Amino acid sequence: MRISPKAIKDYPWFLRPFFWNQRRKYGAVLDSALLWARAPKPFLGVAFLYGMIDRKSSPLDPALRSLITVRVSQINHCPFCVDLNSATLIKRGASLDKVDALSMWRDSNLFEDAENIALDYAEAITMSDREVEGGIMTKLRQHFGEDAIVELTALIAFQNMSSKFNSALDVPPQGFCRLPKTTLPLREEDEREQRN
Repeated sequence: MRISPKAIKDYPWFLRPFFWNQRRKYGAVLDSALLWARAPKPFLGVAFLYGMIDRKSSPLDPALRSLITVRVSQINHCPFCVDLNSATLIKRGASLDKVDALSMWRDSNLFEDAENIALDYAEAITMSDREVEGGIMTKLRQHFGEDAIVELTALIAFQNMSSKFNSALDVPPQGFCRLPKTTLPLREEDEREQRN
């Protein structure tokens, strides 16, 4: 990591319940949370926002939410996010084959129509060389109501922020899930190293 986390005892007392909950849920405190917690107020805002986006009463299926977060994380070169969100996706019922196929979802028959359009929408928002065109919105409306589209957009925007934060600070995966070799597109410097 490009910035070191503090010792748990050095964080404000009011953040410790977050860390306790992560230990309970994941078996460890997330490295990403330790970095976010260096700025306690933004960390509280991010934690609250994530809780609202990934709530049980969301109009979006939990597995679809995880599918989208993994794909956005792949695009943004965030191995930590791919690791954590892939493990969550599997817990939410996706097969390992589906997780492995996600980076090449357009060439796979493992994804349903609603998942395909949601993934296309996520890529259009995330990739700077693409735009959300009217055709995508028309297809989204065939599978999702307007409230669900707003929630989907919020989820994609949140995951872009989260994965870019973690990628920029080089947060490593924590071993929650086996990462497929094709999960992350190569960065330019990685491609150069492989050619040499």
